[in-house]
Amino acid sequence: MRKFITSSVLVVSLLTMSEFALARSEYSGLSTAEIDQLVSRTMEKFNIPGVAVGIIKDGKVIHSKGYGIRHLGKKETVNEETLFSIASTGKSFTAAALALLVDSGKITWEDKVIDHLPDFRLYDPWVTREFMVKDLLIHNSGLGLGAGDLMFFPSQGFSRAEIITNLRHLKPVSSFRSEFAYDNLLYLVAGEVVAAVSGKSYEDFVDQNILQPLGMKNCAANITGLKKHKNIADPHMLTDGVLAATERDVRLGEQSIFAAAGGIQCSIKSILKWHDMHLQNGKMPNGDVFMSEEQQAELMTPQTITSVRETNKEWFNSSFSAYGLGWGLSDYNGYKLEQHGGGLLGMLSHNAMIPELGLGVAVYINQHALYANAVITNQILEAYTSDKRTDWLSKFTEIMEQRLARGAKAVPDLTQSDYSPVGSIERYAGTYKDPWFGKVTITSSKEGLYFKAARSLRLKGKMVPYKSDLFIVQWDDRTLDADAYVKFTTDYDGTPKGITMKAVSPLTDFSFDFHDLDFTKVTMPEQDKR
Repeated sequence: MRKFITSSVLVVSLLTMSEFALARSEYSGLSTAEIDQLVSRTMEKFNIPGVAVGIIKDGKVIHSKGYGIRHLGKKETVNEETLFSIASTGKSFTAAALALLVDSGKITWEDKVIDHLPDFRLYDPWVTREFMVKDLLIHNSGLGLGAGDLMFFPSQGFSRAEIITNLRHLKPVSSFRSEFAYDNLLYLVAGEVVAAVSGKSYEDFVDQNILQPLGMKNCAANITGLKKHKNIADPHMLTDGVLAATERDVRLGEQSIFAAAGGIQCSIKSILKWHDMHLQNGKMPNGDVFMSEEQQAELMTPQTITSVRETNKEWFNSSFSAYGLGWGLSDYNGYKLEQHGGGLLGMLSHNAMIPELGLGVAVYINQHALYANAVITNQILEAYTSDKRTDWLSKFTEIMEQRLARGAKAVPDLTQSDYSPVGSIERYAGTYKDPWFGKVTITSSKEGLYFKAARSLRLKGKMVPYKSDLFIVQWDDRTLDADAYVKFTTDYDGTPKGITMKAVSPLTDFSFDFHDLDFTKVTMPEQDKR
């Protein structure tokens, strides 16, 4: 009951805030020249190959432009039609797909997931029975942050059916519907609900029922046909200060297992049509109804209350923060802000809308440059909502430098370590198995120990001794930036019997959920070793 009352108060506050915002005079925003200069400075500071920025205001596209190059070392430039991996900003399409099915009367938000997907199981049988379709989208399942993401990140090693089956092995870290913890796997489940109800794959449903009707020609949920697509941005990472192209999470032309959680490719030109539909309360430019006003409003209604960051209170005078259905919700200089960010290795995206101003902003970047999106987005939003002119580039550069310094301090310097394991390291070699992640093999040679995951092909690397029964695995692919501790548990006689893991750096992407793994050493028949 207490949460119910809190939500009601928030809705009233939003209405009051909206009325206040509408009564205010509007600010003019940034000029094209100012945006060009902003993007150029940000690209230089954060070492970014390419950027695309789009702005729509009152139904009119006022900025849609690409900057820089699609791939380091090549001449092809980014333009408004260049495809980017839009990552978790694509969660809004999954929520909208379900909203369309609600509009058509095929489901309700309160339907039990298990009624549509009989194999769906979570760790707690009661939670499984009570889990509703809406619960798939609002990040309060009780699972931990990014739980189970290693099944599709950084490599696609499992099918959707296997991921759904393995959900039952993921132990909750809080009670059901009590806390917010960002989740990806349940959006994958939501995509399978769309498929089960519609009779189409998730990708085909989105392509045929959302992208095509809205005229989003440069956008694809089904990316199997993009193998020969030329105008597409490639991902890049900074590793030890050196910029380099990195491997895609999903190769072009292959199915994205995590399409419903963040596998859509889209251009700035097309995504502005998506913004326009939402800003028009579900209507298309010709006035036709694409989605009912009721369901469009439902997507933007607070579902899970989240804490307000101290910086947001200071910078934007924010007083509320929540998650809707595929959108983050908050207040920004007195206006309601509907936004979502996204990130894959080497790609970042951000969509933001202020409905009271008829304003939509999208920023796509082909480098994993944290804070770069925030610089560009905030500079644009502030110009429409305030007479302040904060130097967001300087502010976020300082934040980034402080963050990197904290991260570096937490990472041990192995060049200064003189630890040497007692006895032969061969005792650690063998096959280890986790209930949901599967097998890893640890082999021993004169060079030392080597770690290799059976299902996540990019997770392989040498293991450096650090302390007693504790190693650090350094991944061969240095662009992963996610080295991990490997801690062996032993019997009383010192024989290894299991493994636990943890990211070395506190800055490691949360989808490297090593801490959720619990390996047991297994002895398998020869024919099963692989």
